[in-house]
Amino acid sequence: MIRKAVKQDVEPIMEIIRATIEEMKSYGNTQWNDRYPLACDFEKDVENGDLYVDVAEDGSLAGFVCINSVEPQEYSPMPWKYQGPVLVAHRMAVNPLYRRKGIGTKLLAFAEQTARDAGAVAVRTDTNSVNAKMNALFCKLGYELVGQISLFENPHLFNCYEKRV
Repeated sequence: MIRKAVKQDVEPIMEIIRATIEEMKSYGNTQWNDRYPLACDFEKDVENGDLYVDVAEDGSLAGFVCINSVEPQEYSPMPWKYQGPVLVAHRMAVNPLYRRKGIGTKLLAFAEQTARDAGAVAVRTDTNSVNAKMNALFCKLGYELVGQISLFENPHLFNCYEKRV
């Protein structure tokens, strides 16, 4: 079940983040580290009502995603195909215990429905170019690669995607 996150979700989210960072390191993905994302990023998302969690039957968090209209300024030169209001999916991760069970697909479908409900024309997102799993998921779900940007002084470029909703 997907619901809005509450303050008490931040610590379990950070546990997922720590596990995800360790996994990312194992294949050279420097997208996330000890400087980003931080608990304060998720606390702000909760305060803004932008963070959503997928709760498993046992009450644990299966995954999460931040959905809002905030586009990084680095998005501005991108040749976006769809003009008009958009929503952006940020800081999405799936608990390692729930991987390969459709949670990422479920979270992005939720982001797309949230965008439709808000009158947006598209969902935009980005991921590190070496994040093979997220890049494959975006392509599988019909997101179109628009271009690449530099973020966070990261040595790898980030792929920018959008999908019409």
